[in-house]
Amino acid sequence: MAAGGGTPPSTSGATTPLQHRQSRWIGQGYADITKLRELAAKHDRAAGRMNQRASRLNTRIEKLRHQSTVLREKGQRALAQIPEIEQQMKQHERDIEASTNQAGGAPVGSDVTNLHYRVRKLQQKVVDRQQKARTLEHRAAMKTQKTAELKVKVDRYLESARLEEQEANAYRQRADRLQLITETDVAASLKANAPPRATDDGSRVP
Repeated sequence: MAAGGGTPPSTSGATTPLQHRQSRWIGQGYADITKLRELAAKHDRAAGRMNQRASRLNTRIEKLRHQSTVLREKGQRALAQIPEIEQQMKQHERDIEASTNQAGGAPVGSDVTNLHYRVRKLQQKVVDRQQKARTLEHRAAMKTQKTAELKVKVDRYLESARLEEQEANAYRQRADRLQLITETDVAASLKANAPPRATDDGSRVP
């Protein structure tokens, strides 16, 4: 008891300067671990965005490839009609020649002029289909070129995603190593500051 009848203040909860420094070091360690994991998460998100953009571009590339294939097929179908039209033209030319020979130098009749008109119309069809095929092929080529440009972007995005993932893994590994060291130090500190353990015979062991 103290002279005034009160209980003297307990000093068992006081920390030594060494314990204070250890506590601050451990606290700083956990703060660093949190920061490293935040950085890893940030790079993971960036990698995810890059992969998402690459995925969307790949979908667009496949769409353009499909459209290009459809355009080329249409062009081929337009060209495939030309041989049949040319056969009709040859038949009309044979009919013209036969009618002219039968006339024997007489003025050309309306049947012959009608055949000439049909031949010209068929010639125009051939030219129109050739032009249509060229236009479709040009549009298909433009889409193919666009897919090549997008593929370059996809490669850049995937490379950026790979680098971001490497950064994230590096920060996670640093955080794991620091956490292992910090937890080991915490365990050692707790063991060093633990009160002596009493045995069955009343003696204390460290």
